[in-house]
Amino acid sequence: EDRRKERCAVCKMNPRVDFVFKKLFGSEESKDILIDLINSIVSEKDRATDIEIKNPYNEKQYLKDKRTILDVKALSGDGTWYDIEMQMLPEDWFAKRSLYYWSRLYSDQLDEGMHFRFLTKTICINILNFDQLDDEPSYHNVYKVKNVKSGSELLDEFEIHFIELRKYDETLADSLNRALDRWVHFLKLAGEYSSETMPPELKATEPVRKAMHLLERLSASKEEREIYEDRLKWLRSVEGAFETMRHRGVEEGRAEGRAEGRAEGRAEGIELGKAEGVEQARRENALKM
Repeated sequence: EDRRKERCAVCKMNPRVDFVFKKLFGSEESKDILIDLINSIVSEKDRATDIEIKNPYNEKQYLKDKRTILDVKALSGDGTWYDIEMQMLPEDWFAKRSLYYWSRLYSDQLDEGMHFRFLTKTICINILNFDQLDDEPSYHNVYKVKNVKSGSELLDEFEIHFIELRKYDETLADSLNRALDRWVHFLKLAGEYSSETMPPELKATEPVRKAMHLLERLSASKEEREIYEDRLKWLRSVEGAFETMRHRGVEEGRAEGRAEGRAEGRAEGIELGKAEGVEQARRENALKM
């Protein structure tokens, strides 16, 4: 245990852990980092030049309530809302949860008595440490409200992004040519680099370089390290609970399958016996005749 703590004292924190992610992208000092991440994901017309972080990371608040939501909500100068979430553990209904969060952020724009025309575009960005969209080979997918026949958009105000980190292939020769590739590379492999040894494409991108410096500074803080370790324990306990439930579900399914198999076997045997009995009776009647 002491050796493990000693190793952890020098290793970098994982930027995919939501607490670290929000510290890197949701703090007042890191607005430029958040803007660069957002602009690497959204279309050119939705890129932000200035943003206001609506729920900035607050260490005192987090220490007081460990259940604090660790997504990042931001409002751009033109009125576009962004919600960025880093999700470590798989969730069966994550797509529905994302739609629900989008709808809350969209509807909460209106105070009582305000007109619908004041609603502005809302973009949810989900960065996932697992595969969510089994039928999509690309690691970045965008969903909007469109006509199924013509493909035309009903309105431009709905947009949800899914970025599945495991689908990103960092071995491709051109994997660092795009801004989003560089951010995904950083999120996946920050633990393997330092601000000095990271690839030149990352070094040349000022916001990524700043994020690495912040991550190193955060990792060296004893106070932040304790928060990080507590968060890791919580994530491991949740993951362990999921594994237990899955294991129990598999075992119960196997037991149920065996029981159903036995029941079906008995039923099939009874039906087969009846059929053979009828056939035997027919043969005996034929012989008597």
